[in-house]
Amino acid sequence: MISRTPALLDRLLTPGERELSPASRAARVAAKEAVGKALGAPGDFSWQDVTVERAAGRRPHLRLRGATLAAAERQDVEHLHLSLSHDGAIATAIVVAERASAPRSL
Repeated sequence: MISRTPALLDRLLTPGERELSPASRAARVAAKEAVGKALGAPGDFSWQDVTVERAAGRRPHLRLRGATLAAAERQDVEHLHLSLSHDGAIATAIVVAERASAPRSL
């Protein structure tokens, strides 16, 4: 996909993310898509507002900014839990949005 539409990398990934291996880039795109879905696909979602960061020896975590951060704050999201996986040509990501005060159900 990227070889046919190289400008897509600029739209989906930050400059630092574009330097990663193809498998890691695919996992980042999957994570960004999962964030959009976890937040209910807000109309002002921006791929550039979501980054996956990872310090040496630590688990990857999400950093939001801009309109995507504002959407998470409006929904009272306290934490986004991230799971990434990639193997060969397959990359997956799961994001769970945890609210500060979860609604009670019976």
